Amino acid sequence: MKILIIDDERNIRSTLTAILEDEGYEVQSCESGEKGLETLEVFSANMVLLDVRMSGMDGIETLQKIKETHPNLDVIMISGNSDISTAVEAIQYGAYDFIEKPLSMAKILTSARNISGKLVLEKRISHHEKTLDEAHQIIGNSPQIKELKEILPRIAMSESKVLIGGESGTGKELVAYAIHHLSTRKSAQFVKFNSAAIPNELIESELFGYEKGAFTGAEKSKIGKLELADGGTLFLDEIGDMPMQAQAKILRVIEEGKFERVGGTKTRKIDIRIVAATHKILRKSIKNREFREDLFHRLNVVPIVVPPLRERTGEIEVLINHFLKAFSQELKIPQKSMTKNAMNLLKNHHFPGNVRELKNLVERLYILVQSEKISSIYVLPYVTSEIDPDSNIPSNFSKAKLRFEQLFLEKALQANNWKISQTAESIGMAQPNLSRKIKELGLEKPELF
Repeated sequence: MKILIIDDERNIRSTLTAILEDEGYEVQSCESGEKGLETLEVFSANMVLLDVRMSGMDGIETLQKIKETHPNLDVIMISGNSDISTAVEAIQYGAYDFIEKPLSMAKILTSARNISGKLVLEKRISHHEKTLDEAHQIIGNSPQIKELKEILPRIAMSESKVLIGGESGTGKELVAYAIHHLSTRKSAQFVKFNSAAIPNELIESELFGYEKGAFTGAEKSKIGKLELADGGTLFLDEIGDMPMQAQAKILRVIEEGKFERVGGTKTRKIDIRIVAATHKILRKSIKNREFREDLFHRLNVVPIVVPPLRERTGEIEVLINHFLKAFSQELKIPQKSMTKNAMNLLKNHHFPGNVRELKNLVERLYILVQSEKISSIYVLPYVTSEIDPDSNIPSNFSKAKLRFEQLFLEKALQANNWKISQTAESIGMAQPNLSRKIKELGLEKPELF
């Protein structure tokens, strides 16, 4: 950390410089406010020790000018004969602290350590936010994605409810985060809640929170996702899987901005923006009485549909190169590349799991392939056609059908990382039927995964 000392007493400058340098800080000093301002133009200080009483430009005026050009710079005022009003004035102008002479070196060093720690924390937060933003980038230059990126800023600056549709794995969460990040709520929380990932009996307690004693095991009160998102954005992922009772409560939140915790009687006010997403066709769910029509119309103020990967012209190569670079940084290993044949195989693959499937495949190849070039031999097992025209197709229809079912289900399970419920949803099959079919066909999860 770099420290600038501005004081017209030579002994104080020398003493402070010696002690701070012994602590490992880089220090420069000068005898006047004018010299101090000049030094700051070439010396990128993180902290300034500034005397209040100096000939020429005094400390308060110097502080004002420092804050005009370096508003985030921490300044500690030091003085031997100042009153309370001077200290208050210094704090009002943005001073970090006010220390009286004779100086306590313990206080000086404590302030320096606190500022140094604050800088480290700010750097970590900045790095975390940058990493988070990079992880939530919407990658692509297809006409569909360009159009999506163009409308997002306009949508974000409104407070309108947004309903994002699209197949599983297309990037609906990325769109939701972009809306939050581009909005006036950016500095507040972006809170995710996935109805499909939580058992129905726990959805309300997780979403609305609960009071102590609300149910067996509720030994203390807990705030829910709604309160965590207060002032920010609540992303309701897979809203189509939310139970009807919870839907009614969410509808009240949207209409009145109020709710109660599970087991509680106190009505709480909330200020959130709701962005919802689903891979289901909600109009069909409404007909089947699985989704409330009034909630649908409340959420569907601004509808967005994220296109599947197969419709995003020329996108696969762009995404592959992005993931190759990202996993190199994440796994801290040299960046790999695809051979032309390997790239072509992937570019011609259907990817029923969309961008998520593609990302998972690139990560898997990154980990399993030791060479820096990923050739087609490594890619081929994951993109083989459902029926290979060069293979011996069974002449018997029943056997051919059985073979097709095996290949189809193997690829679907692989695309969904062998998650049975997720696979069943993606192929439009009831989970019990899929489980039974897996057993009948003797399909087993490869040890590789």
